[in-house]
Amino acid sequence: MSRDIRLFLREMIRRPGEVVALAPSSADLGRAMTEGLGPDTGRVAELGGGTGTFTRAILARGVAPADLTVFELNPEFVTHLRQSFPGVTVHRAGAETIASFCRPGLGAVVSGLPLLSMPRALQAAIVGGAFACLRPGGAFVQFTYGPRPPLAEPLRLELGLTVQKGRKVWGNLPPARVYIYRRAGH
Repeated sequence: MSRDIRLFLREMIRRPGEVVALAPSSADLGRAMTEGLGPDTGRVAELGGGTGTFTRAILARGVAPADLTVFELNPEFVTHLRQSFPGVTVHRAGAETIASFCRPGLGAVVSGLPLLSMPRALQAAIVGGAFACLRPGGAFVQFTYGPRPPLAEPLRLELGLTVQKGRKVWGNLPPARVYIYRRAGH
């Protein structure tokens, strides 16, 4: 059993209200979530770094460690991320604080957060904060396990966002669908 899986299982047992996934995200989902990212993307933020599946995939796409900022609340995951990814900035902070830490001009935000399980006000704070930091045309990439998009339609419209359905990843437990959000008109 890998170190990441052991850490994930331990934290799922210790903090069941925080770690709500059945298993860590797969490398397949990491690749799907980071399609289109590369050295020219510029600065990227990751919301809910967990054990680092998406972090690893973002860096593998050529984003420089100095251009990646990760937000994670779980203290054990924060320690793990800081040790595993030197040069990456890791904040032990809620995703809704993104605008306090990231200046405008992000090329992308990659989110591993369970948005659908969050109160609407928190969803609005997270996604609104992310878009306050994204440059025009920048993407907010999110996945979900269910058949509905991860952001409710009324909130999507209120924030002025378009949504594009991405790849379905069957090699994840459970299977997941990627969605890409952008400001309308970009």
